[in-house]
Amino acid sequence: MTERAGDRATERVDELAIAYSAARPRLIGVAYAIVGTRSEAEDVVSEVWLRLAAADAVDPVRDVDGWATVAVARAALDVYRSARRRRETYVGPWLPEPVVAVTGPADPADRVTLDDSVSYALLVVLESLTPAERTAWVLHDLFALPFADVAEAVGRTPEAVRQLAARARRHLADRAPRLDVDPQAHRQTVDRFLAAAAGGDVAGLVAILDPDVVLTSDGGGVVRAARRPVLGADKVARFVVGIMGLAGEHDEARIVSVNGLTGVATYRDGVLTGVVSLTIGVGTIGVGAMGTGTDGPVTRVDIVRAPAKLR
Repeated sequence: MTERAGDRATERVDELAIAYSAARPRLIGVAYAIVGTRSEAEDVVSEVWLRLAAADAVDPVRDVDGWATVAVARAALDVYRSARRRRETYVGPWLPEPVVAVTGPADPADRVTLDDSVSYALLVVLESLTPAERTAWVLHDLFALPFADVAEAVGRTPEAVRQLAARARRHLADRAPRLDVDPQAHRQTVDRFLAAAAGGDVAGLVAILDPDVVLTSDGGGVVRAARRPVLGADKVARFVVGIMGLAGEHDEARIVSVNGLTGVATYRDGVLTGVVSLTIGVGTIGVGAMGTGTDGPVTRVDIVRAPAKLR
């Protein structure tokens, strides 16, 4: 290779790097929505960058964003299929890896792709879909890819992925979380939840919980957590109060952002030990002893304690 050709090759790699960096937040969002873990999503996006550079050297890639989106989705689908098999031997319930920020997301682009589009409650519900259904729904309904591109990522015909997305849509219809939750109302509910839990107020917790609320805790078989979901407002309230009662002088609970909505994080000596995400349902919590009415009751309480998911 002549010096001039080498310079052109270097310039081309730089061009690709700039384009890929611009697309990276969205690509991580796509991978994260499919695999459910931020760390694996980042690995997928890094791997696809190497594939992009190699592919471009053979045949120049004109649409970097489009090529990368399909490649990332295909790689994420492979990772998710393998992960589903591994989760069959997982100790206790498996929950997605949350994206936690103490003072808000550091990058506005990350907020769009990881917080607003991929709420934690949505990630939990997506676990009920098959890998192909999940990928088709995420790419088409969440990230607005045409079915031709979805088909290329999933490895099926456009008509087949259209049916996958429709089946996923029907499946999610009664399970998907609300997408119109008012952030301020959500914050008020979390504040009431934390105040009642810290104060040992079982009745106060029951007042903001849906009668059929479900609490799921993920300890990964490493730390203590409920091996099965806790069902019902009274049982969930007593479980939460019991957990708070075990806190020592070195433990602390803080309000944080969990995938863009207010949640709670627990710390021991400054080290993150747990993340709590609340899913808000439809309805209105009545005015009570703890303050003014907010949005709907809490329908899910998800607690992540597995150390590998708390970065």
